[in-house]
Amino acid sequence: MATVILVRHGRTTANATGRLAGRTVGVSLDQIGCDQAALTGDRLAAVPVVAVVSSPLERCQQTAQYILDRQVGTPLAPVDLDLTECDYGQWQGQTLSDLASEDLWSVVQSQPSAVIFPGGESMAAMQARSVAAIRRHDAAFEAEHGPGAVWVAVSHGDIIKSILADAFGMHLDLFQRINVGPASVSIVRYGTSRPSVYATNTDAGDLSWLSNSIQSGDAPVGGGAGQ
Repeated sequence: MATVILVRHGRTTANATGRLAGRTVGVSLDQIGCDQAALTGDRLAAVPVVAVVSSPLERCQQTAQYILDRQVGTPLAPVDLDLTECDYGQWQGQTLSDLASEDLWSVVQSQPSAVIFPGGESMAAMQARSVAAIRRHDAAFEAEHGPGAVWVAVSHGDIIKSILADAFGMHLDLFQRINVGPASVSIVRYGTSRPSVYATNTDAGDLSWLSNSIQSGDAPVGGGAGQ
C-alpha cells in the first residue's frame, strides 16, 4: 500500500494556555506553532507527496499549508471531516487543570474505550472514523499513484494516537502510552498482511529516504539494514 505521513498541527494559543480547544472555531497556531509547522514543511520538502489531507479545523489547515508551500509539485489538498478533532462535548473550552478534577478524567487515562464525553463523542467512535478515513485515502492514493505513493494526513493529537494504536495492534485502552507532539511526524505503511510503523512523534531528522519506495513484504528477521 501507499505510505501515510501523520502530522499533528503545530502549537496553538489553546495549547499554550492549557485549554482543551476541541472543535472550537478560530483556534490558530501561535508563533511557536508556525515555526514548528514550517520546520515540518522543510523536512517534507524532499518528499514528493501526492496529497496533503487535512482536518477542517484552522490549526490543521494552517499546518497543511506550510507543507504544501514547500512542495515542488502541486499535491491534492482535500479536507476530511473524519480527521477532525474529537467532539469533547461539554469539556470543550475548559482548562486541563479543571478537567483533571472530573471523575471521567481517570477513565480517559486508564480506559479510554469506555469514555463518552458528556454531550460529545465516544473515544471508540473517534478511533473508528479516523482509522477508516486513513485506510480509505490510503487505498485510493495507491490505486491512483501506485504502491510507492506517499501522502500526508494533518490531524490532531488524540486522532493520530488512535490511528497509531490501531497500526501497532494495540487496544485503545493503551493509546495513552503513545505521545504525539505538535507538528510531529509519524509514518505508517499499510501492507497486505499488516501495517508497519516506521516512525512516531519525530520532530527532526532527514525524511528524504521516503522519496524511494518502501519495500513491502515480510519483516526481516533480526531487524534488517534499515532504510
